[in-house]
Amino acid sequence: MKIYFAGAIRGGRDETDIYNNIITYLSSKAEVLTEHVGSSELTTIGETNRSDGEIFLRDMEWLQSADLVIAEVTTPSLGVGYELGIAEKLKIPALCLYRPIKGKRLSAMISGNEKFNCQAYQTLDDAKVHINKFLKQEQKV
Repeated sequence: MKIYFAGAIRGGRDETDIYNNIITYLSSKAEVLTEHVGSSELTTIGETNRSDGEIFLRDMEWLQSADLVIAEVTTPSLGVGYELGIAEKLKIPALCLYRPIKGKRLSAMISGNEKFNCQAYQTLDDAKVHINKFLKQEQKV
């Protein structure tokens, strides 16, 4: 099974440690195509050794080959929203994890989309519970 993990890069790197922990956990369950998203070396500048066009083509190829998408959507990101839209069009099941933050709300375009499995969490253990349920559900399909 191949998982496309989506998380903010140019939109903000405040969640890098969380991304890395989720990716590490996912890697014990399946192949994660986008492990670099959790790298602490990646900044809001993004990848500097590839052009934007090269990144787009590579990521679209990865997304098209994925069985599932798991997105951490606490930090709003145009790129993650775009990836989720593509996943929906490709009929790739998507789990959207987010940490509720006082004064902020998840975009209605994500939380209101019945095709996305949106789950709030507070701790990594909470996220793991949601991931396990999602993986188990999708393996039955």
